[in-house]
Amino acid sequence: MSMDMLQKACSIPWMRKRIAGAFQLKHPKLEQELFGLHFPNIVGLGAGFDKNALYLPELEALGFGSVEIGTVTPLPQPGNDAPRLFRLPASRALINRMGFNNNGVLAIRARLERWQHAKQKHGYQMIVGGNIGKNKVTENEDAWKDYTRCFDELADVVDYFTINVSSPNTPGLRALQEKDALEKIISSVQERNNQRSLPRPILLKIAPDQPEGAWEDIANLAVSLQLSGLVVSNTTIDRSMLSLESQQKAESMGAGGLSGLPVREKATDAVRRMHSLTGGQIPIIASGGIFTAADAREKLDAGAKMVQVWTGFVYEGPGIASKICRSFI
Repeated sequence: MSMDMLQKACSIPWMRKRIAGAFQLKHPKLEQELFGLHFPNIVGLGAGFDKNALYLPELEALGFGSVEIGTVTPLPQPGNDAPRLFRLPASRALINRMGFNNNGVLAIRARLERWQHAKQKHGYQMIVGGNIGKNKVTENEDAWKDYTRCFDELADVVDYFTINVSSPNTPGLRALQEKDALEKIISSVQERNNQRSLPRPILLKIAPDQPEGAWEDIANLAVSLQLSGLVVSNTTIDRSMLSLESQQKAESMGAGGLSGLPVREKATDAVRRMHSLTGGQIPIIASGGIFTAADAREKLDAGAKMVQVWTGFVYEGPGIASKICRSFI
């Protein structure tokens, strides 16, 4: 079933009730208190799926405890040329070079306002994070302006923010993970945040591909700038973990970030490393290669507090959140 079909089904109250009854699991053992927010369960949907906040009520019905919308940029942008999303079924993987395609912060804000109204009306508990980035045309030295603009526009309509400097699909973006650039972005957003009567949790999403010294820099910044959490990790440009057959197919597909089962160990290692470097002071949401409850447990054992799925949702289908949650009851 496509998301548009699911949306039509959920527009009929009795049908939405049946869908939610089939996929939602509610139990105290699934609940999580993290950076001042109450999550109904530990399974979230990572950014990049519902980029434009179009399907939040439907994803809530499928049992996700949280969803990150975006990546959102100040101005609308079409992203990279299609085709830009590819499957590697033999490896249970995806390659994407989407390029932050989204409708822009103002259009997305309007949809999030409608979500907040629906949440209050129907008692929805799902947490929504705002994953924010910079426009492709914005020079890196001005990137902080894009992040603060998105923060200002969305601060009243999302529950937390994730600063995304780790996508491989916007030219030069990963350079913003370097210490000075990253400090400027985080400090600018935190300054705005601290002016609010109710500050929002601020998280940082990092790539699994880091030069050796960069891990320590990011960990030290996360602690010193009092980030609320880390999302570890984004897609990888490393394709060495693919089979020879999949590597050849991937080569024909061109550039893009790799996600899915092949990145599971690399992502888990990144979680373990950041948990150690921060001394467990910074809560981690783990992402990368999570298809099953065992995959989720692996991430939690490495130091994560919660998990996000994406490629697993594509391959496992709409029941992935409930299947993972069931094993924790």
